[in-house]
Amino acid sequence: MLPCLVQVEQELKRAIEQLIEKRTGRKFYIQNFGSSHGGCIHQSGVCSDGRQQYFIKLNTADCIEQFEAEADGLLGLSEAKAIRVPRVIGHGVAGEQAFLVMEALDISGQAPKDGWKMMGQQLAMMHRHVGGGYGWHRSNFIGSTTQTNQSHVTWADFFVQERVKPQFELAEKNGHYFERVEVLVERAEEILNGHEPESSLLHGDLWSGNAAFTQEGEPVIYDPAVYRGDRECDIAFSEFFGGFSPEFYQAYNEVFPMDAEYPKRRDLYNLYHVLNHANLFGGGYIHQAQMIMDEIAG
Repeated sequence: MLPCLVQVEQELKRAIEQLIEKRTGRKFYIQNFGSSHGGCIHQSGVCSDGRQQYFIKLNTADCIEQFEAEADGLLGLSEAKAIRVPRVIGHGVAGEQAFLVMEALDISGQAPKDGWKMMGQQLAMMHRHVGGGYGWHRSNFIGSTTQTNQSHVTWADFFVQERVKPQFELAEKNGHYFERVEVLVERAEEILNGHEPESSLLHGDLWSGNAAFTQEGEPVIYDPAVYRGDRECDIAFSEFFGGFSPEFYQAYNEVFPMDAEYPKRRDLYNLYHVLNHANLFGGGYIHQAQMIMDEIAG
């Protein structure tokens, strides 16, 4: 059971204070600890000593690997120096709770003038950080689902072996039945056969809930599932839940034009996320995944 953020256990409170003190070099005593909106997996809030604020994620101690992976992904994105991500202070375990501490960004609900244009430009610059092969140096998480990132020589092998097949295997364990799985896998291999994109640095879970703007108008992305792969995967998922502003896509294409064949791969890339939602939440996502599979398989 997670603690109420306004009644944080003293052991956890002191562990967070000590981590902040160690990483910032100055004393920090929590005076306020309030809940924050957002997220369906972890509990989140903001702590303050009256001068400085930090964003905190909390979950049970066995979730520390998720926080380690998130911190690693944010660091990877920040090293590209293309688009802003929250700065990670650190993570740890205190008693029965795991925690992740980041800078607290003052997020605005509204995009400023030219905000979406700037975000498109900056994401394109991030995607231009290429090399190192397909995959990542560690597994991480897509939501709370383990996302494996073992390296593969071809993009088709990577996407089928590290994205599509693990979701079907998890679905079987969860008791979800999908028709024509083998046909879908064969069709995925056909669609991606010969398509060898540059291995771009990807956010990995880019939708409107993981992108925003600071009060100063600066684009920011967060909650990543980072790996190196086809940049079209980020763009495809950005379109899925209503999409970003048209200015975003126009600006992106001006910096890093999309391949004319991208629409042929978009549904396949988004199937990965819909399957993951089916495994996490069930319900209508199971039917939606089957519909996409049927369209792809033909």
